[in-house]
Amino acid sequence: MPSRDFSLYGAVDLGARQAAVKKRQERQQAPASPQAAPAGGDPGSTAYVVDVTDQTFNTEVVERSQTVPVLVDFWAEWCGPCKQLGPILEKLAAEAAGRWVLAKVDIDANPQLGAYMQQMGVRGIPFVAAVVGGQLLPFLNGAAPEPQVRQAIDQLFEALRKEGLLADEPQDEAVPGAPALDPALIEAEEALQTGDLATARERFGALLAANPRDEQARSGLGLVDLSERIQGVDATRAVADADAEPANVALQLAAADVEMVGGQVEAAFDRLVATVRRTAGDDRDEARKRLLSLFDIMPGDDPRVTKARRALQSALF
Repeated sequence: MPSRDFSLYGAVDLGARQAAVKKRQERQQAPASPQAAPAGGDPGSTAYVVDVTDQTFNTEVVERSQTVPVLVDFWAEWCGPCKQLGPILEKLAAEAAGRWVLAKVDIDANPQLGAYMQQMGVRGIPFVAAVVGGQLLPFLNGAAPEPQVRQAIDQLFEALRKEGLLADEPQDEAVPGAPALDPALIEAEEALQTGDLATARERFGALLAANPRDEQARSGLGLVDLSERIQGVDATRAVADADAEPANVALQLAAADVEMVGGQVEAAFDRLVATVRRTAGDDRDEARKRLLSLFDIMPGDDPRVTKARRALQSALF
């Protein structure tokens, strides 16, 4: 099973890293097309829905996700909302016809996977995770109508394509005369993805020193800082502890980092804006600086950043 400390690189939505990730993917040989039907399945609708157990999770989910994205539906027989969401997911998996696979986990029958879900900080079901290339990303928490679920899946795959984590569509050809990717940026990105934070910091720092307006380098440094801060943080408790003690600024900062890593960008921004509102002096300045550092990680034109900047200004003035 994958670690609960899933990749920071994939959990945070970083459109600015697309070019470097694309360059890395061009050097890799894809083992199979994500459009291919799942192993052992028929081309019918049930070929793309599989029941997963504690014993088969690695094979059916982790290994399979190397060639096709897998959505994992954590459910239980006693859960009413699960019975609403499950058929919707199964219908959409059949429509996708191999674009992705649905893996269903009965948490009562599979206590190890149920415990793993709780370790991720998930306290309720239905819960759906996306697994791509062995990397687990929280996706849906709770039931929703079919149109909303369909839209969420489309947005998920669009984000994965932008991150270069999917290769199910032909990559664009290089534009004649376009500037080549900076080898130093590629090296910095690779160091970041492999967890070599010291090298990543050095490379991104050098790029930023050479060009203080380099948004990719600034974003990379911000992600290095976040990666270092999150080490040693108990992600399963950070948010709960912060919610229990809203006046504890240190807990709010740690929880915001955890939310950011988990892809809950707006939740992280909202938490820090709220902390700015109810604090003063050094505490307020610390929360403000942490929020600005998270802004640096995101593309500058991201609407979530724009919204949070307005909220921050309102909180300050």
